[in-house]
Amino acid sequence: MEKLKVAIIGCGSIAQNRHLLEFEANEQIDITAVCDIVEERAMVTGEAFGAQSYTSYEDLLEKEDIDAVSVCLPNYLHAPVSITALNAGCHVLCEKPMATSREEAENMIEAAERNGKKLMIAHNQRFVSSHERARNLIEAGEAGKIYSFRTTFGHGGPEGWSVDGADSWFFKKNEAFIGAMGDLGVHKADLLRHLLGEEFVEVAGFVENNAKDNVTVDDNAVCILRSESGIVGTLTASWAYNAKEDNSTVIYGEKATLRLEDDPDYSLIVQYTNGEVVKYELGQIQSNDEGGQTNTGVIDHFVDSIVQDKKPLIDGEEGKRSLEVILAAVESGETKQITRLAK
Repeated sequence: MEKLKVAIIGCGSIAQNRHLLEFEANEQIDITAVCDIVEERAMVTGEAFGAQSYTSYEDLLEKEDIDAVSVCLPNYLHAPVSITALNAGCHVLCEKPMATSREEAENMIEAAERNGKKLMIAHNQRFVSSHERARNLIEAGEAGKIYSFRTTFGHGGPEGWSVDGADSWFFKKNEAFIGAMGDLGVHKADLLRHLLGEEFVEVAGFVENNAKDNVTVDDNAVCILRSESGIVGTLTASWAYNAKEDNSTVIYGEKATLRLEDDPDYSLIVQYTNGEVVKYELGQIQSNDEGGQTNTGVIDHFVDSIVQDKKPLIDGEEGKRSLEVILAAVESGETKQITRLAK
């Protein structure tokens, strides 16, 4: 079969550390073009991956014959660039959060449907081994009725990770629109929806900037979520966990408590109510720290969905629902009221 021609739009850290490497490792892909507003970054990346380099994505889409695009840009550009690429006849893998509003997300979904193309959002937490196993156990009734959960995703912030360090777009409200909640919290909203197999209906959010100076977005957030069936729990997202990253989730059920990525040696520990404990070594979760898992599974799944013409696990609708949880938390933080999610 002919290789799929892929373009990476945005050559920052997420492209360098995830998208480019994983596309390069996939035998069904040819990295045809790369684009970055910083010309030198685009050129260096293009040379490294044997691809044409551009500073304008419109230019790239016009001149190159591209099958699929990865959108690795600041959050405010996700929707416009994804829609342009979909209209140009490309399948799109877009980084999270998929958009800055519900309306933008709906426009992306509509563009994908109208053009008959795949739209996938890069929520990698669903592909983590411990998370997949936990979902299967919950679905099989191993934990019985689920009562509660707590999940957190925090590290010291994008300074050490983003290609622009302390000057990163992550810290600018006009480009990021949202801080730690958009960077990290949306991942956990997506994971919980996936693990529990149901939607959230109410959110109470405390969304703060209390750790970093000269930052116009949130860096510390704590939310309480309630699901359709009445499961209640907390979701926290932070750029102020300075000593060590925390990417853990605990699910409390009638028959068992499941601890995911909560132990240094075992990625999943199941503590049964009858006293039995089962420990799973399932490989490390992806991390920005050294030694984290390198292949997220996102790119391979995206490629697979194109080649086999099947719906991606995290399509536009799924991405939108996870985004809505975060938007509701922000609204709650602003209004000091519990926000109800639209059905």
